[in-house]
Amino acid sequence: MARFPLSERWYRWSAAHAVGIDRVVAVFLSLFCLAGAVDGDAAAVIVSLGMTVPLAWRRSRTVVSGFVIAAFAFAHLLLVPGTLLPSVIAVPIALYAFAAYTPRWSSYTALVIAILGATAAGLEYFAYEGRGWEETLATSTFLVVFVLAVWAFGDLRRVRLQEFEGVVERARLLELERAQEAELAAIGERTRIAREMHDIVAHSLTVVIAQADGGRYSAAQDPAAAVAALETISSTGRQALQDMRALLSVLREDRPRDFSSMPGAADIEGLVSELHRGGLDVELRVTGDPRALSAGAGLTAYRIVQESLTNVLKHAGPHAKAVVEVNWGTVGVELVVTDDGRGRAAALIEGTPGGQGVIGMTERAKLHGGTLTAGPVVGGGYRVHGLLPYATT
Repeated sequence: MARFPLSERWYRWSAAHAVGIDRVVAVFLSLFCLAGAVDGDAAAVIVSLGMTVPLAWRRSRTVVSGFVIAAFAFAHLLLVPGTLLPSVIAVPIALYAFAAYTPRWSSYTALVIAILGATAAGLEYFAYEGRGWEETLATSTFLVVFVLAVWAFGDLRRVRLQEFEGVVERARLLELERAQEAELAAIGERTRIAREMHDIVAHSLTVVIAQADGGRYSAAQDPAAAVAALETISSTGRQALQDMRALLSVLREDRPRDFSSMPGAADIEGLVSELHRGGLDVELRVTGDPRALSAGAGLTAYRIVQESLTNVLKHAGPHAKAVVEVNWGTVGVELVVTDDGRGRAAALIEGTPGGQGVIGMTERAKLHGGTLTAGPVVGGGYRVHGLLPYATT
């Protein structure tokens, strides 16, 4: 609080203790007005208390308090003729509260009542004998202008309160929006991590299992093939470990993110060669002149081919042949991966329900403005077709 100016500190403190301040003011004003009551006149005492005591609720019960004060003010005109009690100071205070804290209908109603009361008071208490009607009219006009000024200041207070409430509401909405954006960003990051994890683990483990089984079956007859299988397992494991470290660096806030090992479209040839050396009968066909892709689109192209070939290893069966076509067109790169396998009936690894491979590839393609379709081919086999535009509009 010390960093705010004195006026702002007073405003904040008074707003926090509004009810207590109103009651203290009502008590002191009541005592002062009772001292000014005419010779202890019972009517004057009752009218004075009727106008000052309700001020204790001028902000908590503004409408009720204000109309009670208005009723006793008119009772003042009728029951205490010829004498202006000090308690009439409660009238402009109540009018200010009406203008500042109540709905519009009650504010305007209070203004009309106050104008009528001011006019009547001017005629009742200031129309002395010997004064002309011009002076009496001028006095009543002054009282009406005073009432209008008090109401105008109260209405300005209303405007400030509404602006303050608007600022608070906008700040609350902005805070809520920031929280929602952070939550959406976290969900998107978790989805991306899960997608990357699936691609790395599924591909690497599938290659490792396939090579381990192949090496085990051929170890007795062809030791060189077993050694080659072990080398493939070793290189695949190292690459998977490197990719996993790069991925997990995202989760470490105290370390910079390492994306240097992220593959792209240019690494598709190395991926196909690695799988070919590992025993998969796969052929790469490239048409057109390669063009530059964004880092995200290049990674998506690589992951589509990787996931498709992983599914060939898992589901196509032995002696299946795969063809990877990379067509660099005029508007985008087209990726087609087909195989002539027998599908899940000949799967190397038993599939689990709810696989996320095709879903992940489709989400990646949509993220970069592309499309992806996947499904079985008539006569046997499976086909994955993806299209990634060079620039997303």
